Amino acid sequence: MESQIADLFGPDPGEDPLAYYTGDPQADLFLASPAGVAASWRGFVSGLARQSDGQLAQVQAQLDRHVDELGLAFRLTGDVKERPWPLGPVPILIGAAEWAGIEDGLVQRAELLEAVIADLYGEQSLVTGGHLPAAMVSGSPHYARRMVGLPPRGGHHLKVYAVDLARGPTGEWRVLADRVRLTMGVGYALENRQALGRATGGLLAAAGVRRQSDFFDALREGIAADCSRSEPRIALLTPGRFNQSYPEQALLARHLGFSLVEGRDLVVREGRLFVRTIAGLKRIDALWRWINTQGIDPLNFDTRSRIGVPGLLSACESGELAVANWMGAGVVESRAMAAFLPRLCLRLLGEPLRLPNAATWWCGGRAEREYVLAHLDELVLSSSFRTPVALLPGGTTRPGASLSAQERTQLRGAMARRAIDYSAQEIIPLSTTPCLVGNHLEPRSFTLRAFLARDAFGAWQVLPGGLGRVSQQGDLRTSLMGLGDLSCDVGIVDQPGMEQPAAQAAPGPPAVRRAQGLLPSQAADNLYWFGRYAERCNETARVARTLLEEASGPQADGGGGTVDRLARLLSRWGAAPFWAGPLGAAEAALGDEEQTGSAPAHDARLRSLALLLRDRLSRDAWRALHRPPPGFTSGSAESLIAAADAWIERSAALMRLIADTMSRSEAWRFLDLGHSIERASLVLQAVQELAAPGARSEALSALLDLIDAQALYRSRYLALPHAVPVIDLALLDPLQPRGLIFSARRILQHAEALPGFRQDGRADSPLRLARSIYATIEGLEAESVGAAVLDDLLGRLAQLSDAIGRRYFLQETRPPPRDGGVLLG
Repeated sequence: MESQIADLFGPDPGEDPLAYYTGDPQADLFLASPAGVAASWRGFVSGLARQSDGQLAQVQAQLDRHVDELGLAFRLTGDVKERPWPLGPVPILIGAAEWAGIEDGLVQRAELLEAVIADLYGEQSLVTGGHLPAAMVSGSPHYARRMVGLPPRGGHHLKVYAVDLARGPTGEWRVLADRVRLTMGVGYALENRQALGRATGGLLAAAGVRRQSDFFDALREGIAADCSRSEPRIALLTPGRFNQSYPEQALLARHLGFSLVEGRDLVVREGRLFVRTIAGLKRIDALWRWINTQGIDPLNFDTRSRIGVPGLLSACESGELAVANWMGAGVVESRAMAAFLPRLCLRLLGEPLRLPNAATWWCGGRAEREYVLAHLDELVLSSSFRTPVALLPGGTTRPGASLSAQERTQLRGAMARRAIDYSAQEIIPLSTTPCLVGNHLEPRSFTLRAFLARDAFGAWQVLPGGLGRVSQQGDLRTSLMGLGDLSCDVGIVDQPGMEQPAAQAAPGPPAVRRAQGLLPSQAADNLYWFGRYAERCNETARVARTLLEEASGPQADGGGGTVDRLARLLSRWGAAPFWAGPLGAAEAALGDEEQTGSAPAHDARLRSLALLLRDRLSRDAWRALHRPPPGFTSGSAESLIAAADAWIERSAALMRLIADTMSRSEAWRFLDLGHSIERASLVLQAVQELAAPGARSEALSALLDLIDAQALYRSRYLALPHAVPVIDLALLDPLQPRGLIFSARRILQHAEALPGFRQDGRADSPLRLARSIYATIEGLEAESVGAAVLDDLLGRLAQLSDAIGRRYFLQETRPPPRDGGVLLG
C-alpha cells in the first residue's frame, strides 16, 4: 500500500511528486500545490491508508455507511426512490493563498450581480442605455415584471449565492455558472464535511483544514437581520418531499433551526405571512425559498402552481416579510448573461472581473450567432435560459461536435426563428485531482461549487471550501456531471506561518428559553400517523407470530378455532387473505407489501412519512428505520416466527429510539397520541375476535400473548384462561401497558395538554371525546363487556381520530370556526 501512495504522492514530503506521478504539473491541482498544501494532502491520504491497513477500498465502504446513517440522499428527475449520496473519501485541498484570490473574485461577482438585479428591477438604465439587450432580459422565464419597483426588505436582492468554478489547464479559475435562484449543494457541502470527519477521525484537523461552522451562523444571522422583530421566526419553504434536493432542504432546516414548511402550511392575512400550526396561525418573519419565482405565488405569478402561497407577494409589499433570495433574482442566471458581465463590471463597479467567465457567445447578436455556427466543433452549445429548446430538450448543454449534419441544419433553422434561446461557451479542459478508484488513487477531472451568504451587517461571507464534483470517467468536457460521478469535500489549508483569517466576534449568550418551537399542522398530522403505523406494524407481527405458534402446537379444540380467529383478525386488518391458511397468512402478513395491512406495507408508509419528518427524527431513529426489513424462508414456520420476532423488535426499538430522543413537546404528544389510539383500537378488535362468546381457553391464551400478559395472568390466577379475568387484563387493568384503559389514559393526558382554540372556556371536541371514552372504560366491569360495548368504543375512537384531524391538521381552506378564534403571534 505504501508503494501505491508513493506512486501518487511520493514517499517523502521533500521529494518531487513528479517523480512518482504522471500528470500535467499545472493541470493537476495536487502537483501544482505549494509544498505545505501537498504535505497536508499526503498526510491525509497516508492516514487513510493506516486506518484501513492499506486497503483504501475499505475507506469508501466505511464512508458509505456514514452517509447512509446521516440520511444523505438525492433524487434525479423521474426518480421515485431516493439515491444514496455519492461521496468520495479524498477531499480537494486548496491552499489559503490561492483561495484568498478566489474569495476576492467571488465577493466582487456577488456585488456585481446584486447591482445588475437592482437595476433591472429599478431604474433599468442597463437596458435603456444599450448595455444589456432587452430581448435577453424579457426573454428569460425568470424575469418577473411584477417585481419591478418592489425593493426587498433590507435592500439586498441576494442573501445566498452559489458559483460553479473550474480550474483550467494552466491553473487559472473560471466561472462556469451563477446560481441565485436555488443554491443547491450548500447543505451537501455541510454534510460532506460531517460525514468525512466522522469516517476519518481527526485527519481533516491534522491537515489544517479550516472549519465551516461560522459560515452557517452568518447565513442564519444575515436572514434574521432583515426581520422587523428582534426574535424572528424563519422558515425554509420547500416544494415537498418529491423535490430533487428535499433531503438537503430538510437537513439545512434542522441545522439552522428554521421551520421546514410547504406552501400549504402557509397563509397570508392582512399583509403578513403565517404558518398553520396546532395552536393556530403563527407569524413568519422571513422565508428562505427553495421554490422558483413563478411557482411561489399563484395569485401573482403562475396560476397553475400548487406549491406556492397565494398572496405571498402582498406580505412582501407590506414590508412585513423578508425573502431570500428576492423573487426575480434568477434573471441573472441566464447563460447568456455571462457574455455581458465583463462590460457590466467595468460600468457598474469600475473594475475588471477578477474571476473571468468561460468565454460565452449569446446568439441573439448576428456576429455572435455566425461565429457559433462556424465554430461548433470547438464550443459547447447551451440553452440561454435553461429552458427546453430544439436539440436541447432538457434545457442543458451539449458539445457542438456531437451534432450531426442534419442536426446542424435543424439548429440553423431554430436560430433563424428564435436565436436568443441559444448560447455557446468555450470548452475548458479541466484540472484534475486525486480520486480513489478501487484500491488506488488516480487523477480525475473536477469542478467546484462555492457558496456565499450575507452576514448580519450585509457583508458577504464565503464558505471555506464548497462542494466538489469529481468525474470518475476521467473526462469532463462541460460543467455537467454524470450519474457515476462523486461529490467530495473541499478544504482550505492554511500554510505554516500564514496569518489566520480573523474569527468572527463571538456573540453573547442568548437568553435561556424553553419554548417548544412551531409545530405546523402538517407535521403534527405526519407524526400522528407515524405513531399509528408503527403500532400497526408491531401488532400485525404479533398476531402473525401467535398464529404460527398456535398452528404448530396441539389444537385442544380440535377444530382449529383459535387459528381461524387469528387468521380472521389478519384478514380484517388487510394483512393477509383469510383463505391462505396459517403459513400463507403469516407469509403475507410478514412479507407481502401488496397486502395493504401487512408489516412491510406499514413499514413502507413509515419510511415515506419519515421523509417528511427528516428535520424531526434523530439520526439513530433514521438509521433504525432504514435497516433492511426481516426476511424468511418460505414455508418454514420457524423462519417465519423469527421474522415476526424481528418485526416486533424493529418497530418497538424505533418507537423507543424516537421517544428517547424527542423532547416532550407537542410533536411527541401527537406521535404518542397516534400510537395510543392505534393500540386501543387494535386491542378492542383483538378482544372482539378472541374473547367473543364461546371462545375457548386457547383463544383467550392467544389474546394474553398479544398483550404480553401471560406471566401476569399466571401470577394472579392459578387456572386456565377464563373470559372475565382475561377481558379485565386486556381492557380494564390500569397497570397493563398494552391494555385499553392504559392507552385511554394516555390519550386523555395528551388531549388535556394540547392547545385549545375556543375562547368561551369550553373544551374542544377532541378533549370532550377523550374524557368520555376514558370515563366509560373506567366505569366498566369485565362481566358487562359485550359486543355492543366493544363496537361503541371502537366507533368513539374513530370519532376521536376524526375530531383530532379536523381540529389540528390541515383541512381545505375555510373560514375560522365560530366557537373560537385563531391565535396570532
